[in-house]
Amino acid sequence: MSCEDIQESLSLYCDDGLAPDERAICYQHLEVCPVCREHLVELRAIRRGLATLRQPSVPADLVPSINRALIAEVAARDVRRNVTFGDVISEMLWPRVTRYAFSSVASLLLFASVFLALRPQLIALNEAVRAFDAAITTTESIDPSARYDINRPISPESYSALRAPFNAVSPSLNPSGALASLGDSATQTPKDQRQDSDDMIVIADVFSNGAASLADVMQVPRNRRMLEDFQKALRQDAAFVPAELDRRPGTMRVVYSVHRVDVRDHNY
Repeated sequence: MSCEDIQESLSLYCDDGLAPDERAICYQHLEVCPVCREHLVELRAIRRGLATLRQPSVPADLVPSINRALIAEVAARDVRRNVTFGDVISEMLWPRVTRYAFSSVASLLLFASVFLALRPQLIALNEAVRAFDAAITTTESIDPSARYDINRPISPESYSALRAPFNAVSPSLNPSGALASLGDSATQTPKDQRQDSDDMIVIADVFSNGAASLADVMQVPRNRRMLEDFQKALRQDAAFVPAELDRRPGTMRVVYSVHRVDVRDHNY
């Protein structure tokens, strides 16, 4: 046998694990091979060193901990064995239901916050509708033939009732006055003298009878014809409704802004 074959069997030879014939072959080889004898000496030295090592002691709670782990594993298997199809479905759907429930609550909170933010405007609009209905009812009770018609121009009383929440700080424009129809004067201006757009901001004093007078000009229009027409409309008739319809102070100072836009579509 070669040295390689002998060295593979030296561990069993050292531990007396070879058959008698194999042991005899190894012995004969060791008598003539110093290299294999050196390997045998090293193996026996390792064996003696391992024999002198102290045997580790087993922890006192090792056995109880193993028993507890086995009991827990058996209980877990029993639980898994008793799980129904409904339990599996519930476990799968629970995360989705929780996510959708959170989204629904967030949507409700967002809707509530928007509603609370818009609540003053909704209340004002509701009050305006009630005042408008009351004004129409009063008008019809006085004159049954004066029923509101969408095809007819709105009356000063109806327009004032419609703006009831804002009349105390902003007088209502007289819908049948010259100032309300001021935009019609632009069509009388020659086409070559018109400008595409123009702005004018003025300050006017509004009196209790609805008449008004120009107090100051904050922004002069490029087309001076606009300012002349505005002053003419103020002198022609009452530009605003009377104070008793608006339920406002007798005299007020307001800022009036006029914007002229040239509408090129003649079918508009």
